[in-house]
Amino acid sequence: MKLGVYTAVLHDKPLPEALRVIRGLGLESAEINSGGFVAEPHLPGDLLTSETARQEYLGEFEAAGVTLTALNCNGNPLDPNPERGGKHSADILRSIEVAAALGVKRVVTMSGTPGTEAGATKPAWNVLPWDSAYLDVRDYQWNEVAIPFWRTVQERAAHFDVKVALEMHPGNVVYNPATLERLVTETGATHIGAELDPSHLFWQGIEPVDAVDHLGPLVFNAAAKDTRINPATRVNGVLNDVGFTRPEPGAAGVTRMGGPYVLSRWPELSSWDFVAVGRGHDVDWWSRFLDALERVDPDMAVNIEHEDAELGQLEGLESAAKVLLAAAGR
Repeated sequence: MKLGVYTAVLHDKPLPEALRVIRGLGLESAEINSGGFVAEPHLPGDLLTSETARQEYLGEFEAAGVTLTALNCNGNPLDPNPERGGKHSADILRSIEVAAALGVKRVVTMSGTPGTEAGATKPAWNVLPWDSAYLDVRDYQWNEVAIPFWRTVQERAAHFDVKVALEMHPGNVVYNPATLERLVTETGATHIGAELDPSHLFWQGIEPVDAVDHLGPLVFNAAAKDTRINPATRVNGVLNDVGFTRPEPGAAGVTRMGGPYVLSRWPELSSWDFVAVGRGHDVDWWSRFLDALERVDPDMAVNIEHEDAELGQLEGLESAAKVLLAAAGR
């Protein structure tokens, strides 16, 4: 099993330095951003046109003792705003081709979120169709938008023999094992499956180990990110939008999300928070998670995704790596 880091957190460092950080943590895998919501400073733009560029790029990983295990282009490829949806969908298709050219077998992304109907201008997550109006929305989002697009992705992925691993992320049409299985079934997919990120399952009340066992060979890749459930959940539950605010687009530290959108400011009294591995669930739980992944694929890549706002860049990676290595018995 390959343990490593998704390098978006190290975006401020040149690739060789980022790889030295990963190796210095005792890890051996890297997942590199290739488009979507965030920039791609660790991926040169000439990899499809130059064999020399590809060999030089892969040589940087070899020199560092780190394996390039996946490309990551998380975004919203189904966004009705073409400024974002058009770019993100193209990023996914391009990433599959780049991955194949590099000999990388995994591309990580999200399934996306369409609008409610033709002509909509903003995405809308439609998760509980208790009213038949929402069934109409669900039918449109799946049958008219999601399934046709992901059939195209399946064709591209099968052609290049690259597996596309979807993060089951709330806010997308695929957010749990059932919706992942629906997409795979309705697209006839052989090269679309799951990126198992437990952090997004924890706060939905899903046990990630059970999800791995249920999905089995549909799990293609994994992320190491934890979630802490906070006391506010006892009053407002996990579907709690209290306290989210809109930062000024030009303010310092604001993360642009493509098109006119930015990352919302997180609540101070949140129902849950993303935290470093071990700060939500202990070493024993992470050991059981790794065991479940190994049952699916002994060569599974598990890359740390650092989004713990309470820990700094290197502090968070060091904390997560220590727990992950302990869980792996290393």
